[in-house]
Amino acid sequence: MSEPVAAVDPAGHDHGHGEHASPSTLKGYMTGFVLSVVLTAIPFWLVMGKVFERPGATAAILLAFAAVQIVVHMVYFLHMNAKSEGGWSLLALIFTVVLVVIALSGSLWVMYHLNENMMPSMMDMRHMP
Repeated sequence: MSEPVAAVDPAGHDHGHGEHASPSTLKGYMTGFVLSVVLTAIPFWLVMGKVFERPGATAAILLAFAAVQIVVHMVYFLHMNAKSEGGWSLLALIFTVVLVVIALSGSLWVMYHLNENMMPSMMDMRHMP
């Protein structure tokens, strides 16, 4: 049996179809699928079984599982890693995450302060005509 040959263009660049290729095989897809099912089933069980008494703890754990599942989908199904497209796809992802964090945190900060500064309190309402 011969070993698979890596795809090399005329300039001599290896395109990652050798041993260190992204998990675009059936085994890679099945691994991603099983991880996705497990990362969905555990939070479902946490919520439906009311494992934690505090909803905040459950929400924090659900967010952690969601973050891990995002990474699993990006690695196993979108084939994103530091080597794909010369690292530009990973750099674009990091830039997108930074922008989303800035937009969300800024929006939450503005809404919180608008609520605190603009809504009249019950004491103020009693003194109104």
